[in-house]
Amino acid sequence: MHSQLSRASGVVCVGIWTVLALFRGGFWRLRERLGAGRAASGERVAAVIPARDEALTIASTVRSLRGQVGRIVVADDESSDGTRAAALAAGAEVVRVAPLPAGWKGKLWAVASGVEAVGDGEDYLLLTDADIEFVSPDVVRGLLALAAEGYELVSLMVRLRCESAAEKFLIPAFVFFFFMLYPPSRVGSGKGLAAAAGGCMLIRRTMLERVGGVGAIRNSLIDDCALAAAVRSAGGRVWLGTAGEDEVVSIRDYGTAAEIRAMISRSAFAQLRHSVWLLAGTVVGLTVTYLLPVALVFSGDRVSAGLGLLGWLISAAIFAPVVRLYSAPMWTVFCLPAIAGFYLVATVESALNYWRGKGGMWKGRVQDR
Repeated sequence: MHSQLSRASGVVCVGIWTVLALFRGGFWRLRERLGAGRAASGERVAAVIPARDEALTIASTVRSLRGQVGRIVVADDESSDGTRAAALAAGAEVVRVAPLPAGWKGKLWAVASGVEAVGDGEDYLLLTDADIEFVSPDVVRGLLALAAEGYELVSLMVRLRCESAAEKFLIPAFVFFFFMLYPPSRVGSGKGLAAAAGGCMLIRRTMLERVGGVGAIRNSLIDDCALAAAVRSAGGRVWLGTAGEDEVVSIRDYGTAAEIRAMISRSAFAQLRHSVWLLAGTVVGLTVTYLLPVALVFSGDRVSAGLGLLGWLISAAIFAPVVRLYSAPMWTVFCLPAIAGFYLVATVESALNYWRGKGGMWKGRVQDR
């Protein structure tokens, strides 16, 4: 009976990874990339950058956008460091964000303040963060070329910083898991869930007005995907892709495992809509998908071990492209079960923080109550 159960479990594991590899929109292939298309001439673009205590990075972000957009507006969200001075010195317009009103997330209130400062003189808004560097001078042109193909919202998963040992071990999986949830090919075709990557989003201004402005998603912690869903609901098309290291990069340092865990736990339970049932389902799903194959390898039953190993190898094979993209050691492809366990712990921690009244903590603000 025990061997029959373990063999059945092995079949389930192989089946799950076969489906993910072959029938999940090829999310792991990372084919949706920024092309070299020609943007429509004369399109006016303004960049809006919310910033709260970002003196160390804001100047790099602003300088990298000069020449790519017509206006750069930094919304200074009650910074206590030299953010305002650094942004001004780099060539941005800076607006002070009023105190946070009830019902708004801090970042979105800052974005709304920046959008209001831009007014209605631009065709597109580039929504980005204060820790993003536009390495290539052609990024915005490429985004506009995609928008010209009929997309109302175009976004890139920026290349996250991946330099420390912890980052090389844990960060590629962040991209892998995100695209597994939101396969870019399905996002673009309209057949899957709408999604966007908040570090680099270009939205048509008239579409933002159609969905009700930033206020329509004012209480969303995962604001990028909320905006994508609003655009899709309003009849707009959404495109999602991934950036290379020579296009758009994040310069924020998550150098330790503890910092990466905090980054994950900040929004994981919000992603699960604060549902105990979805949390329980996630725990079971991650355990069966990632941890069970390893357990079967050491089960002592040859057939079960073979099935577990096959599932493990399939997972390693489809994890390899993102590991290669991030120049992480290739041996880490076989560590995906351990990495998934780390993410599982961070997800449970996210729920505990929420129940303790400390959900979504970011720069002194509790954002997820």
